Amino acid sequence: MPSFDVVSEIDMHELTNAVDQTNREIGNRFDFKGVDAKVKQETNVLTLEARVEFQLKQMIDMLVLKLTKRGIDVEALEEGKVQETLNKATQVVTVRRGIESNLARKMVKTIKDSKMKVQAAIQGDKLRVTGKKRDDLQKVMDLLREAKVGLPLQFVNFRD
Repeated sequence: MPSFDVVSEIDMHELTNAVDQTNREIGNRFDFKGVDAKVKQETNVLTLEARVEFQLKQMIDMLVLKLTKRGIDVEALEEGKVQETLNKATQVVTVRRGIESNLARKMVKTIKDSKMKVQAAIQGDKLRVTGKKRDDLQKVMDLLREAKVGLPLQFVNFRD
């Protein structure tokens, strides 16, 4: 029986490269000279540090530009609140990977409401869709693309 998996993954190597390029550009830009501004990366968390909130916004714009050039969908980023102290502003940006259970339930409900002859099952942080016809599975892919779930989706492991 044909099936495929719906996942939300990001190439972490490309993310690291985009963060490195952003840090290099921050070091070279005239408006950041003498400012201790940088982007730190821990596994799924990016921490942006600068003097003021305006510089953080510029850094976010640079990071988004670098990510899109490297083929990473920026919908996967979740910006946190800006925290300002007297001489420093920080912002945490979370990189979302995997499909949360609430979102997966909504996607299953969307598939079932479409009345297509397919079954959708939640398997951890991914969604498995099976059906008898390949055409039905391709219609489900189109349905999920149009649903705008707020997370970049990839369709992998297509089996006939």
